[in-house]
Amino acid sequence: MATDDSPQAAFARFVRRAVDDAKNARGWTVNDLASETGVGRSTLFRWLAGDWHDYPELAKVQNFCAALDVPVSAAFRALNMPGRSPGVTARPSRVDKDLQVILDRLTDPTVSTAEKRHIREALRRLATRPIRKSA
Repeated sequence: MATDDSPQAAFARFVRRAVDDAKNARGWTVNDLASETGVGRSTLFRWLAGDWHDYPELAKVQNFCAALDVPVSAAFRALNMPGRSPGVTARPSRVDKDLQVILDRLTDPTVSTAEKRHIREALRRLATRPIRKSA
């Protein structure tokens, strides 16, 4: 269960607002939301409940936001992702800046699908690469 100040709770509130707006403005049901956003019903319900441990898949968050005409930056703020939170007074690290560039490219509609796929594949390789201990 998510606490009120957790990223899960903040993201759940963000998703709830977007879902309510879609229902009110477009008359969409949960099935419509799943179909239009490409996010499965079970995933939507987990997001609404704040019931997740790993951050939601970036592509699903992007598709959700795009289908509902919601800025993806609002989702990033709710998730408290590095380089996306307003009001951060500390100077961003080089890693934060690099992550910002990658996230910007993945959310930029002018970047080709092939380039985005290449970035995701590189990130997957890095994520599964064994950690080498320094000598």
